[in-house]
Amino acid sequence: MRVLVVEDEVRMAALIRQALEEETYAVDMVGTGADALDWLRAADYDLVVLDLMLPAVDGLQVCRDYRAGGGQAAILMLTARDTLHDRVSGLDSGADDYLVKPFAVPELLARLRALSRRDGPSKTTTLRVGALTLNTATKRAERDSRSIDLTALEYAVLECLMRHARQVVTRDQLISHVWNADFSSGSKLIEVYIYQLRKKIDDGHEPKLIRTARGLGYRMSDDD
Repeated sequence: MRVLVVEDEVRMAALIRQALEEETYAVDMVGTGADALDWLRAADYDLVVLDLMLPAVDGLQVCRDYRAGGGQAAILMLTARDTLHDRVSGLDSGADDYLVKPFAVPELLARLRALSRRDGPSKTTTLRVGALTLNTATKRAERDSRSIDLTALEYAVLECLMRHARQVVTRDQLISHVWNADFSSGSKLIEVYIYQLRKKIDDGHEPKLIRTARGLGYRMSDDD
């Protein structure tokens, strides 16, 4: 999943980025509210981690402007302010959740997992296509009760496909949701990861779950 982190404290930003990348999120990072709005207009994000106290354009204004423009990504607001008024202001501006600094990294990750499920195809931690299951909390995959070992990026590609099961996921969508903005659109890595996933998931099994939509992208389905 692709996340925009908006945080002007360098050490805090580095901590959040490291934690998210270790959990296979594709992370873009900016330090001002104005930059955040530019990036949110330019790219499609699943989640936004947004600091409240930013220079010039603060987090509340970023939320309001983003929502007014039709932005749908889930927003987790971070702040050192812990009064009821501050929490209400954050939520009323368009944030989906609120986390007070200092916070524990496991709680940050748990809140992001909960937000990613809120409007997704599954309200639980388990995604399922046919006999294949993927637990988004433990990052474990199984098919026909057999555990499947996945690398971090294999997991990220598979999660993206399973969250859009029975829909065509284009190459550009995979790039957007699995890799960050530095990824080269001319890279053949997507084909490499699809090939590896097919070996692990589909070899020796019927039906084949990862389908190629020629000229379009890939589709995850157990339809005959």
